[in-house]
Amino acid sequence: MNEKQVAGEKAVEFVREGMVVGLGTGSTVYYSIRKIAELVKDGMKIKGVSTSKQTTKLASSLGIELVSINDVEEIDLTIDGADEVDQHLNGIKGGGGALFFEKIVAYSSAKVIWVVDSTKMVQKLGKYPIPVEVSPFGHRQVYRKLRSQGLNPVFRLNDAELFRTDCDNYIVDLHLEQIDNPNELGTWLKGIPGVIEHGLFIECVEYVIVGRGDSAEVIKHI
Repeated sequence: MNEKQVAGEKAVEFVREGMVVGLGTGSTVYYSIRKIAELVKDGMKIKGVSTSKQTTKLASSLGIELVSINDVEEIDLTIDGADEVDQHLNGIKGGGGALFFEKIVAYSSAKVIWVVDSTKMVQKLGKYPIPVEVSPFGHRQVYRKLRSQGLNPVFRLNDAELFRTDCDNYIVDLHLEQIDNPNELGTWLKGIPGVIEHGLFIECVEYVIVGRGDSAEVIKHI
């Protein structure tokens, strides 16, 4: 069993009967979704809120009932992955391009758990590029603004075309190496007209479950 599977399956221990569960996107939460499907097959009643077309396809194929986020009062628990997590349990997400939906679901949840392998844990964020989802209208203007601030923006590509999110927006990845104040950067990014969302997730997670070899470390946000 690899570290992703160890972490992904451990998180499902937090799922309870009758919950509305946010289902994240990515290669680690994939194992969480499969494990949840086993519980559903054994009779547990839960409803899922998907964060991407990819997750919707997977969850539906496994028999998990999905509902729209607009049809629930609150999400009880969201399980999602992360691309980097720092010592304060802030994270970078959006490597798969689902950051906009992931952030809406996360901040609509009573509890958020991230599942990661040990390579995702860092002292400071920034080695992993920060995705910024931008509107196609004016996307070149946003790019120039980011470049003028020395943020090393690069448009994400899908083959030779600009990558399109599930909302049909573009993604600009910022290559920074290290971020000293992620909260300040995130606030500044959201102030740029044309920026839909960014991949800095600040103060939103309660537990990070880290796969370390054959065991899982559960870290609680203090």
